[in-house]
Amino acid sequence: MWDDAFPSFLIGLREGLEAGLIVSILVATLVRAGARNRLPQVWTGVLGAIALAMSFGAVLTFTAASLSTTAQEAFGGTLSVIAVAFVTAMVFWMRRSARSLSGEIKEKVTGALAVGSGVLVVTSFLAVGREGLETALFLWTTAQAAGESAGPLTGAGIGLVLAAALCWGLYRRVLKINLTRFFTRTGAVLIVIAAGVLGYGLRDLQEGGVFPGRTAYAFDLSGSIDAGSWYSTLLQGVLNITPAMTWLQVIGYVGYLAVVMTLFVRGVQATAPRPTTAESGAQPAAEKPEPSAGPTAAVDSPEPESEPEPRSVRVPRRRPGWVIPVAVVAVPAVVAGLVVAFARPKSTGGETVAVSETECGKGFTAPEPGRQTFQMRNTGSRTAEVYLIDPSSNAVYGEVEGLAPGTTRALVATVAGGTYAWRCVPSSGRAVTSASVTVTGGGSAARAVVPVSEQDLAAPLKAYKEYVEQGLAGLVTQTRTLDADIEGNHLDRARTDWLTAHLTYASLGAAYGTFEDYDQKINGRADGLAGGVADKDFAGFHRVEYGLWHGQSAGRLKAPAQALADAAAGLRKAFPAQDFDPGDLPLRAHEILENTLQFELTGDTDEGSGTNLATVNANLAGTRELLAVLRPLLTTRAPKLLPTVDADIARLQQILDAGHRGTAWTPVEQLDTVTRQRISGATGQLLEDLSPVPDLLEIRKSA
Repeated sequence: MWDDAFPSFLIGLREGLEAGLIVSILVATLVRAGARNRLPQVWTGVLGAIALAMSFGAVLTFTAASLSTTAQEAFGGTLSVIAVAFVTAMVFWMRRSARSLSGEIKEKVTGALAVGSGVLVVTSFLAVGREGLETALFLWTTAQAAGESAGPLTGAGIGLVLAAALCWGLYRRVLKINLTRFFTRTGAVLIVIAAGVLGYGLRDLQEGGVFPGRTAYAFDLSGSIDAGSWYSTLLQGVLNITPAMTWLQVIGYVGYLAVVMTLFVRGVQATAPRPTTAESGAQPAAEKPEPSAGPTAAVDSPEPESEPEPRSVRVPRRRPGWVIPVAVVAVPAVVAGLVVAFARPKSTGGETVAVSETECGKGFTAPEPGRQTFQMRNTGSRTAEVYLIDPSSNAVYGEVEGLAPGTTRALVATVAGGTYAWRCVPSSGRAVTSASVTVTGGGSAARAVVPVSEQDLAAPLKAYKEYVEQGLAGLVTQTRTLDADIEGNHLDRARTDWLTAHLTYASLGAAYGTFEDYDQKINGRADGLAGGVADKDFAGFHRVEYGLWHGQSAGRLKAPAQALADAAAGLRKAFPAQDFDPGDLPLRAHEILENTLQFELTGDTDEGSGTNLATVNANLAGTRELLAVLRPLLTTRAPKLLPTVDADIARLQQILDAGHRGTAWTPVEQLDTVTRQRISGATGQLLEDLSPVPDLLEIRKSA
């Protein structure tokens, strides 16, 4: 977690120290001026600034949460770029102002004392508020980059607590810190961190469709670098350098770092501090020169014995002490609540839409653009499915399945300018489409999914069945060869031929659900059997594997090998007449590698051959073949999906290719931790990117 926490720790420490120094100087100046009764006004301004910063963070969080995924990416990327601009300005400002900070603040406080209490509240509020807003913005962007990690908030909290302790020490003259040197060194580190935030923000803008080049990678080291290793995690968390970066990210990162760091270093050299004898942050009260912080700062603490008598001041009519503090906290919170309420897209959660053969879409009126919630109520007598569609193309924006009679469920969809209608599909009977409504206004709607029919999947299904039939023909020949090897007591040859046949079967994963009982006979596992590997029902490839790699004789293996060959021949004969549901194709695109991750990469199915990585390779080949037949349908529905999936497959293939030499494969349990994590990580990423396929190609009734 520390890798995610460090950037926020540094910004919390630096911004907290900056704001804390301002508060310390304000307090010390008031005490020396004999105006202790004005201290509550300083703390009121500080409290208001904290409330403003927290309210600003809430606005960022809740406003972004209400946007579509693409809009969230664009919103987050834009704020990342703005945060970089603020941090850059802050770094240069503190480099210039560290030496004169104390004098400037004391001058403002003196003016505020002369005018009135309200000005003092405003002075402290503005002095601290700017730092608070900068901190909130930067922390929000780093938290977005870290995902669900608690590191950014933890780091910021530690940094702020440490800053508070340092400021207290400065106020009490316990500590002396060379502010010029401190802000120079932390400024250089923050510039490097800001370059990473800029690269992350540019990537978000590409994901959000603002900038092109989403798949134009300057480098992609995902296949050779483990994203979960400590060094990779450290680089990603602190510097936002990832194993794969686009050209825009690299150009932005390097360009920002080169230009800003050069200007910063030149500025430091040009403003090198002059020798000075001052070690404290303020001159004695009797001296006339203007106060200066010098290169070293220690905030003056109260010295009653040298204080002049306070001048009498007019005391205004007292009001309850709690009024102003409550107001300065409540006002930003209320304003933030109003901003969130009005900025978030309006919800029509109260609008109920009827679903039935006779009342489909009743109650539906043209909604406002944005994220909408519709309450779908089945007023008919049959369970139904309901879709929000574009009537011109039948594309689907949202759906509710299995809506029982008399029940109500919410359907959430993001709408924009265009035409919309409801399609109600009862469990039996014809689909009914409601009258359409037109939504006016801008905005970005969620991407609609063009529905898929059984007819659309007919050609891919035919092509894949031909692939399976060819594979089964080869499987029959290979299992007969394996049977002959064992019959002739050629066990070394049998081990080689076993792997060949097993990999052929492993490449047919999308059809396993169609094979019925044959899958258990051909590829059954010992898990769940009462006798384990000795159980009489343990059969197929894994039974033969166990015997070949555990020293069993050819005599003991003849029956299992013969049964395996017979099962393969029986499956080849039965397959043309088996019911292959076309809806299984999109599901299997994801499920093949789910099983790979669950069984093969855990070593659960290894009965001694140590060839699970070879099986993973065969599963990957089967997935690639399945995607080939589905490619025409996916290209028109999600054109950006396949390039991403293809890159994932190539990355995983590269890692697997390094896992064997010729026909010898490294057993899963012998893989080092880094390699094992890389394979599992690449497989998991491919699974994540394949997850939309079942929804994109789900068969929907349209008539």
